[in-house]
Amino acid sequence: METKVSYVPFSEDRLEALCELWNGCIGKSFPMQAQLMLQNSFRDPGCFEAGSWIAVEPRTDKVLGFIRTKLHSSEDRGFIQVLLVSNSHRCRGIGSKLIEIAEQAFRRAGISRIYLGNDLHYRYFPGIPVDLTGVAAWFERRGYDKKELSHDLLRTYSEAEVMKCELPQFGGVQFRPLADGEQEELLVFLRRSFPGAWAEQTADYFARGGSGREFAVLVKEDDGRIIGFCRINDSTSPILAQNIYWSELFEQPLGGVGPLGIDEAYRRYGYGLAIVQAGVCLLLQRGVRHIVIDTTPFIDFYGKLDYEIWKSYDRFEKRLCES
Repeated sequence: METKVSYVPFSEDRLEALCELWNGCIGKSFPMQAQLMLQNSFRDPGCFEAGSWIAVEPRTDKVLGFIRTKLHSSEDRGFIQVLLVSNSHRCRGIGSKLIEIAEQAFRRAGISRIYLGNDLHYRYFPGIPVDLTGVAAWFERRGYDKKELSHDLLRTYSEAEVMKCELPQFGGVQFRPLADGEQEELLVFLRRSFPGAWAEQTADYFARGGSGREFAVLVKEDDGRIIGFCRINDSTSPILAQNIYWSELFEQPLGGVGPLGIDEAYRRYGYGLAIVQAGVCLLLQRGVRHIVIDTTPFIDFYGKLDYEIWKSYDRFEKRLCES
């Protein structure tokens, strides 16, 4: 029997039903909680309402699927943050209709490039999780091109390793948490050395009440200047970051490391790996026992610290033709 479907605007009133559908589809690998969906799919100013719709059954008002889209305010880029259809209602054209509506809205907004996931702020995924069987092929049939592969890495630490953890020691520099009053200095450093998404995300973090405890920094001892940073996250962080989204999969506390970077003038001294070690040490001291490094192609680099691939993602994009 054919199911009648209506398509209604994306609405916070349906948050509980959206989370329920998500968890019914992919919750065993990516468990959704209301706080995370509110942050990523409702509170992000980049959410694109014209391209975001919910498929419902008119008689029961049951949610059958949904698509959330976003725009980058300063570039010709659109993002499909998530597209899900209930397991019991697949192969009925619902997903195809949702993506058709979204692409039409992107065209009207003058967008010519669409990315699957990888929305710059508050994304769920950097691409399509490779363990979602058949999803990549479904998008390829609709004109989306596969690009590079990225990974989330994971390591679990024993109590013995926690006891031995110490901040790295190098002559002339110091690895430590960001101190009170250094927030603006960190932003100046990021805008100079890493302009773009990292600087914007850090400014947003402070605007949302972040104290600075989520940053390890590398500081020159002679003048106190910041020359490196590492973002660290745990369950008490004011913003749920990508590397701690799926904490419900772990019995012990989960933490996350990244992004991170060293001023170009001070690279090749071993500071890059050391700032990771500093971030890890601070997290372990806070009770974290599992640490994720998300969205990276640098398997060998982090492998030096015994991190291994946990989840992988294929990045996809599509160039829209004028209709």
